Amino acid sequence: MIAVMDLNASPVPEEDEDAFENHIEYIAPEERIESGVDIARREREERRKRLKRERPDEKPVHVSQPPAYDSYQTKNPKVYDKSRLPNGWLDCPAAGQEISLMIPSKVPLGESYNDCVPPGKRYSFKQVIHQQRVLGRKLGLVIDLTNTSRYYLTSDLKKEGIKHVKIACKGRDSVPDNLSVNQFVYEVIQFLSRQKHSKKYILVHCTHGHNRTGYMIIHYLMRSLPISVTQALKIFADARPPGIYKPDYVDALYSFYHERKPDMVVCPSTPEWKTSEFDLNGEAVADDDDDDGGPAAPVNNEGLDTNGLMTNDDILGDEIPWDQQEAMRQFCYQTLKLPRGNSQFPGSHPVSLNRENLQLLRQRYYYATWKADGTRYMMLITMDGCYLVDRNFNFRRVQMRFPCKHTNDGLAEKTHHYTLLDGEMVIDTVPDSQKQERRYLIYDMMAINYLSIIERPFYERWKMLEKEVIEPRNYERHNIYQSRNPYYRYDLEPFRVRRKDFWLLSTVNKLLKEFIPRLSHDADGLIFQGWDDPYVPRTHEGLLKWKYSHMNSVDFLFEVTDDDRQHLFLYERGKKKLMDGNRVVFKDGEDPTSYSGKIIECSWNGEEQEWVLMRIRTDKSTPNDINTYKKVMRSIKDNITQDILLNEIYEIIRLPMYADRIRSDSKAAHQHANAARRSSDEEE
Repeated sequence: MIAVMDLNASPVPEEDEDAFENHIEYIAPEERIESGVDIARREREERRKRLKRERPDEKPVHVSQPPAYDSYQTKNPKVYDKSRLPNGWLDCPAAGQEISLMIPSKVPLGESYNDCVPPGKRYSFKQVIHQQRVLGRKLGLVIDLTNTSRYYLTSDLKKEGIKHVKIACKGRDSVPDNLSVNQFVYEVIQFLSRQKHSKKYILVHCTHGHNRTGYMIIHYLMRSLPISVTQALKIFADARPPGIYKPDYVDALYSFYHERKPDMVVCPSTPEWKTSEFDLNGEAVADDDDDDGGPAAPVNNEGLDTNGLMTNDDILGDEIPWDQQEAMRQFCYQTLKLPRGNSQFPGSHPVSLNRENLQLLRQRYYYATWKADGTRYMMLITMDGCYLVDRNFNFRRVQMRFPCKHTNDGLAEKTHHYTLLDGEMVIDTVPDSQKQERRYLIYDMMAINYLSIIERPFYERWKMLEKEVIEPRNYERHNIYQSRNPYYRYDLEPFRVRRKDFWLLSTVNKLLKEFIPRLSHDADGLIFQGWDDPYVPRTHEGLLKWKYSHMNSVDFLFEVTDDDRQHLFLYERGKKKLMDGNRVVFKDGEDPTSYSGKIIECSWNGEEQEWVLMRIRTDKSTPNDINTYKKVMRSIKDNITQDILLNEIYEIIRLPMYADRIRSDSKAAHQHANAARRSSDEEE
């Protein structure tokens, strides 16, 4: 919760977009002949008798040369019976109908399985390619979700010019992990985006082409089309009956996308071909779903402490493929008009306020806001996900909704796609209940739907942020909660979102003495933002930060040598620089060696002429630059206290440049507030 102070007018919400429409093309289902239950059992009995006749003293037959795969090797190899088919595979329908150029399929089996598959039931890539060619489809990509390397060789695919991607997913005890999902969606998006002249299809398979395959395809649909989980489940079930039949997979999809599962949604029962598999002794076969061993993947609870306590050091979101991260980095550089190839975090950084740059407040028109003691993130919003960008320039995906403003112009403007924001993550503690809430405070906007706006003045970007990002979210959330059947739950998102407020310099006294003390999160000073400034990447000499004297700090790299000597390092021209003569003290009882190799934030003790440990900076991998250190030391030396700052501002706001604009801005804010009040009364 953020304390309320009427320093600026609240914006007037605008209408949101119409309900999304489903844009999916269907191919009419083909007729297919399925074996009856009696026929299936008779065939299994005949096969059992034949195998016993041929090998009465049968022992497991080892596959002499297991298939080799590109960039995939089984971590826990087992010895398999060469004649052993995947449970239920024989009577499982081969493939489903096309969904957005993807064909769900059971696993094609290599020629090594021919002896135990009747000719009429064989399903290898030779049959797959032929069947799809008859349907007028040319395969260009196969995505293999099985957790084993024993089913087929990929060399046959290479000969046909078909790319093979292995994303090993366990089929038992757990749904595919979030990194595997992100990799799958990225592979599909990349493959489809590269098709310019010819239309090629993607074969997606696990063992039977239902649960893991359906789970992945539905994730893709959710990230590429404006539909609900219920709609996506039906699309897959219609194309690949009966659809996903494992309840935990269905529940995981609703949970992941923060949707309420409707009462009408009932998970299909396990298909007959899956429940009727028996071994040579007539006993039911355990459902191992090609699991090659190893423990089940843990449920991803990143960002949550085991005790439920939130900290600024929590890791939020899910890892994404390296190639995807590189592409997003290049978009950020392009947006901020920086040269390509540099992997440094490109976000704008303020400089410490000193007596010299304090004069900038007299030369340019500034607004002020509080300096939150949180974690810095940029945020990249795309149609397929929302990505937090930390100070190490790493991207992690979080599941959030960011609808665009109300429009009738079509699908492209229904959701934000490549909108880049800047802000900070804070943890609010509600005073009465002590409940923690994570909140992302957005204070700038650098791109909207691919369009760079960094050269526009700050006040324009700040207003666009409210109109284009915040208001559509609030409008949609209000409408969803007012509906009879609210399916999406904003309250289940990993954090809340709001625009950070900025105020006239004339309110700084209130800001310091009334607003900051009532905040529900920590604050360590003020930020002064040039109202007419463009967005300046990296160090911005005109973006000023003032911190309480005891909070002025420097981030060092701390190292302890083998002979127990302690060293503090900064960066100079991208290389470590030893800071001779600087020392840091720790709390009583703390072992300095436990901090070796870490970035530590330290405050300056002027009386003892030494640095004091404040915290470990887990969000940073490099120390401050030497120039940042010099500016902080200059600020410490100048010692601009709160009283000095307020006296300076008292004089500044009486300058004609400020007096005129403050009158104008105050009048506009008053009119805006009245309009918002009238709009609110009309809605009620």
